[in-house]
Amino acid sequence: MAQRPQSSPGGELDFKDLVVLVTGAGSGIGKAYAKFFASRGAKVVINDVSDKSAQAVADEIKSAGGTASIAPGSVADGQQVVDAAAKAFGTVHVLINNAGILRDKSFKNMSEQDWDLVTLVHLKGAYACTKACWPLFRQQKFGRVINTASAAGLYGNMGQANYSSAKMGLVGFTRTLAREGAKYNIKTNVIVPMAASAMTETILPPDMLKGLKPEFIAPMVGVLTAKNGPDVNGRIFELGAGFFSEVRWERSKGAIWRTDESFTPSAVAEKWSEVQNFDNPEHPLNSEDGDMMGWAKTAKSLPPNKQISPPITFKEKTVIITGAGAGLGRDYALMFGRLGANVIINDVSKDGAEKVVEEVKALGGKAVTAVCSAEDGDAIVKAAVDAFGTVHVLIANAGILRDKAFVNMDEKMWDQVIQVHLRGTFKCAKAVWPIFQKQKYGRIITTASPNGIYGTVGQANYSTAKAALIGLARSLAIEGSRSNILVNCIAPRAGTAMTATVWPKEFMEAMKAEYVAPVVGYLCSEACEDTGTFYEVFGGYAAQMRWQRTYGVSFPNDRELKPESIVAKWKEITTFDDRATNPSSGPEALQQIMANFSNTAGESGGDRESNEDPEDTPAIKEAKKHSPEPEEFTYTERDVLLYNLGIGAKADELQWTYENAEGFQALPTFGVIPQFGSSSSMPMDFVPNFNPAKLLHGEQYLKIANPFPTSGTVVNEVKLLEVLDKGKTAAVTVKVETKDKASGDLICENQSTVILRGSGGFGGKKNGSDRGSATALNTPPKRQPDAVVEEKTTTEQAAIYRLSGDYNPLHIDPSFASMGGFPKPILHGLCSMGISGKHVLKTFGSYKDIKVRFAGTVIPGETLVTEMWKEGDKVIFVTKVKERNAPALSNAAVTLVAGEKVKAKL
Repeated sequence: MAQRPQSSPGGELDFKDLVVLVTGAGSGIGKAYAKFFASRGAKVVINDVSDKSAQAVADEIKSAGGTASIAPGSVADGQQVVDAAAKAFGTVHVLINNAGILRDKSFKNMSEQDWDLVTLVHLKGAYACTKACWPLFRQQKFGRVINTASAAGLYGNMGQANYSSAKMGLVGFTRTLAREGAKYNIKTNVIVPMAASAMTETILPPDMLKGLKPEFIAPMVGVLTAKNGPDVNGRIFELGAGFFSEVRWERSKGAIWRTDESFTPSAVAEKWSEVQNFDNPEHPLNSEDGDMMGWAKTAKSLPPNKQISPPITFKEKTVIITGAGAGLGRDYALMFGRLGANVIINDVSKDGAEKVVEEVKALGGKAVTAVCSAEDGDAIVKAAVDAFGTVHVLIANAGILRDKAFVNMDEKMWDQVIQVHLRGTFKCAKAVWPIFQKQKYGRIITTASPNGIYGTVGQANYSTAKAALIGLARSLAIEGSRSNILVNCIAPRAGTAMTATVWPKEFMEAMKAEYVAPVVGYLCSEACEDTGTFYEVFGGYAAQMRWQRTYGVSFPNDRELKPESIVAKWKEITTFDDRATNPSSGPEALQQIMANFSNTAGESGGDRESNEDPEDTPAIKEAKKHSPEPEEFTYTERDVLLYNLGIGAKADELQWTYENAEGFQALPTFGVIPQFGSSSSMPMDFVPNFNPAKLLHGEQYLKIANPFPTSGTVVNEVKLLEVLDKGKTAAVTVKVETKDKASGDLICENQSTVILRGSGGFGGKKNGSDRGSATALNTPPKRQPDAVVEEKTTTEQAAIYRLSGDYNPLHIDPSFASMGGFPKPILHGLCSMGISGKHVLKTFGSYKDIKVRFAGTVIPGETLVTEMWKEGDKVIFVTKVKERNAPALSNAAVTLVAGEKVKAKL
């Protein structure tokens, strides 16, 4: 899989006369694709379920001088869609599977129709359209397929079990198509885009949607489909808002057990930390990668396995196992029966199920049959409840193979495999869910496959279904966590009836099904606390799988991005180095994407240009060119203690008030202190009638790049960021970057906005630029707060806080305060910000930025009430003065640090 771009002589990517079929192109991101390709000389076919929408896009392209036709209809009727495209332009060269729908619902309330419709459009639609294009691609020895996954597919998401499953399924689909198409120059890749669309606008806040332009997705799709683009096949790319990265699987070193009678769930528990140890990870690309036979031989030679005490048992636990009439399911049943469980043996074979029941009983266990398809989940669960009163564990193991080269795979083969593996798991999980929720206990194992991870020739249906079960497990894990329902996924290798036809005898012996069962037993036990995790398991070996993502490249998101610019940065986008990350949740994955909202061409750094604005007056342009000299700021532990006390830290909160305490640290809003003198010293003579007595602090934004050392010397670099003419007033924003003097590393960035009364009307810029979190409106949701914290300030609060550097007499001198129209000296706005920031920290955990608007005054001794709403990785808050029911801080929010456990019980 070479990565070197094959550039044309002119350096431009070549799309001329390519016939590009875009599904779901009547609006949103699909429309952006269509317009992009048409603008680069391609012939575009617009598919949409709405004839009217498709025609409107085609007309828009034609009026701009492009070439377009329509192929309306459901993507599930892929042959009809592709026939229309071929009729218009003779063939298809590029297929972009973009069509999609949402049917979000909590899993408890998700209907079969909600499930089936999402699966139909996303999975069946991608299959049907690709299948119809495949003969054309093979014949012309050229084809490009782009499948569209989602962060919900990779990481799971609340209320999207159907969508997460389908989107992750497309990753497995991509991997197999890449293998089957390689010799015909058919390249298939999958993107994980975050962009504003008709689907996302219902679930994302407006300020986020503004930064997620679909026009930033189209250029990457262009790179992956151009005639002379990089040689890329079977890869995953995550992108949005000008950020581009590649994602791959990372496998832990894993653990190996002796495969004898000492290989039990208790033995697995003893070495589980080794399974999750990523100190020396691998990055397999194929299902054969890794010394599987070597590991299997090691397993035979190890000493007997150590056990935890007390040992794991399943006494009085009821376990459902689907597809348990033979193979893996049978060995699971025997193990659970041996460990005291009540076992429900599901299988389509009555003889097979009854035989296993007798085997379980011979071991002293209890068992009954449930002879039916795994799709009849209600009947299976009824059998369990009728026999044993309830269910505690579901192991969704049932499966079938319908292997065939993709060009020969018919609709029936596709449907059967998706139905048994994916729909069957959905139906069984749906049937046990209300029981698990009611009893506040449940364990589910879904069964993926190495072929779902890596893809394999002849198993497009199977790879898709198995990958989808990873996405399903991760979404169910998120939904089930509040009810003590743990859901995990395994990708086992085992000698079964399905593998006996393709594996050599030696491999079958090393990969006995019974060598998978103990790991499943541990994952279903009360000893296991993991949920949403995924493992490869075989031959006495188990290793955790997780995503690894390149650090990637970020482009300014306020100017047009060309695909050639992406190609120029291709090595950086696709290089996995020590900056690579391991996102494990949707919010965590979005962190870098959202951070790029403020990456505009108006700011310095990377690809950014000068922050000069064409609407600026000559005086402002000149002021922006001449930033003050960097200033040093030296502080000690005493300064940290004083600040912490100044915003209300208590004597018993030793981590903030005692320099010798374990974990002694500055509260995160300490970042406003070192920069205060630098930001305040910026001359304001570029606006008329400047009077420092008429200056009001309007807003403050603090971005925390690294924790502040508890003492040291930092350097403040000041920059005039923006000046707005608001008529009677001027709004001036100054940015200060605070860096560690010794290392040069950025510690924090402040953006301070001040209002200058009487300084407006100078003919300058009237509307501010969108700077992401720094300018977000942060409107509270229309519901009760998720958390409320009250804190009564002391009458000495301002007197203490001023010792951190803001010596304005307004905060201490009654006569000076009276001249300003205040009855008493008022509390510093940054002190109120610090107190509220402390409330959010103690309630929800660490954050990486905080923004507030100063909405009113606070008199020392009054009570501050912070009302908080958690929205994804953001906590929006409002701070009020209790005694006067008056606002103090508004339009305020923090962005939580990804991966930290939220403290509040919502």
